Amino acid sequence: MSRRSLTFACGTDRLAGTLDMAEGTTGLLIVTGGNEVRSGAFGGQAQLAARIAAAGHPVFRFDRRGIGDSEGENAGFRGSANDIAAALAAFREHAPQLSRVIAFGNCDAASALMLSGGAGTDGLVLSNPWTIDLAASGSDVAPPPPAALRARYLEKLTNSREIMRLLRGGVDLSKLRKGLRHALRGAPTRSNLAQDMESGLAGFAGPVTILLASEDRTAQLFEAAWPASDPRLRRCLGADHAYSAPPHRAWLEAELLRCLRD
Repeated sequence: MSRRSLTFACGTDRLAGTLDMAEGTTGLLIVTGGNEVRSGAFGGQAQLAARIAAAGHPVFRFDRRGIGDSEGENAGFRGSANDIAAALAAFREHAPQLSRVIAFGNCDAASALMLSGGAGTDGLVLSNPWTIDLAASGSDVAPPPPAALRARYLEKLTNSREIMRLLRGGVDLSKLRKGLRHALRGAPTRSNLAQDMESGLAGFAGPVTILLASEDRTAQLFEAAWPASDPRLRRCLGADHAYSAPPHRAWLEAELLRCLRD
């Protein structure tokens, strides 16, 4: 396995990419979420790329326009379809043995892949897709879904320490009332974003796996807006958004390798 940095064109802009080379014919294209650079949060994506490449699969990461070392204007995840397509073309150019490319994205990177109908890739691994239209909701913070709040309050009711804290006045009652009102609401209305993601994914012909970290609010909100019967859903119990605990990182890596080998 070897790692090298390179640049590639997206329209008139030059984007930065990193290729972890291996001999395999199925490669992994990592699409970053939020405004993360291609190293990912705390270098986690670089470490993941090294492990996947060591298992025999080439891995390509990149900074979309306006992020990290890439030129251009940042159009956000909604405007990144051309960036993903350009990265895919560069990946295939620099790893010409590839016959298949599986794309992996977490959070709004997963949303971007869905909105773009896979952007020309052969398979998708979508982790904790972002479904909340914050501009439409008038908030900059995604609230937890009512079902998740109900589960949290039920857990507290079975915890003697939490009950004693309530009885001793250690709980903000106004905040508790607000939380209970939210918990008693029905299922949230599906956002336009979630509907657009579903439409985009419906046009994708390749295999799809959807990974959900059970302790992640983004995953909980996605699950509340998505058909529970979808056989493509796979859940990692106890995991946070970034699968930061070693067992959860191992679970994510195993899922990616399974999808690359299928």
